[in-house]
Amino acid sequence: MTSLAPARPATRRTLLRLHRPALLMWTAFVLLAAGALLWVHFSAAPRDRACARPGGWCTYTVFTETNNVMNLLGTALSYAPCAVAAWAGAALTGRELESGTAHLAWTQAVTPVRWLTAKLTTAALPLLAGAAVLALAYGTVWTADQDVLVTHWTWDRVFVPRGPLLPALTLCALALGALAGLALRRTLPALACACAAALALRTGLRELWQPLRGPLTGFWPLHLAATGMVLTVTAAATAAAYAVLRRRAA
Repeated sequence: MTSLAPARPATRRTLLRLHRPALLMWTAFVLLAAGALLWVHFSAAPRDRACARPGGWCTYTVFTETNNVMNLLGTALSYAPCAVAAWAGAALTGRELESGTAHLAWTQAVTPVRWLTAKLTTAALPLLAGAAVLALAYGTVWTADQDVLVTHWTWDRVFVPRGPLLPALTLCALALGALAGLALRRTLPALACACAAALALRTGLRELWQPLRGPLTGFWPLHLAATGMVLTVTAAATAAAYAVLRRRAA
């Protein structure tokens, strides 16, 4: 009898090979964003501090440049990882169900549960690693250089990418994408629904954590509470994805 042990590593290697362009694009995005944050911390912020000292002189454009870059990065980091993760989840499941390759795999050595688990973990690892790096870099730079920044931590572009909420949103978008792909079994409709759901979650996030500002105060209590809410949605979406999978495979 053929052993099923090598099936999981082989499945993951196949997935990585098939989605290598997307992985390279995600890596490039992470590196570019991290590079821009390093530029702010090691070049722009020290320059602004030197200009603000007695005898220093800087134009208004110099000071707004640093803040414009941080605002742009904060906005991009708040939305881009969610969009990428939603696209990945929908494409990984919806495309194979649409083409029929998923049912073929289920008749071989890979069970439906193992098939979905391999897809989710293979996509989650690079997405979470990149989102964690970006959250750590953004949080470190914003904390160290907030003396030359005009943004406040309550702003979405700071609140979301400054801590574990960013990886949590990324993981949630992946789960929503996988659920959409399994439910619709069509790539393009699943992509549209997954991106719309991830966007709705991201834009509605303020409505989720704003009521907590009465029992909770400060960045970290609110941030961790919002992270817990997002992880709850993630767990529910993941459970729903496996429930839909069982019905599809029955």
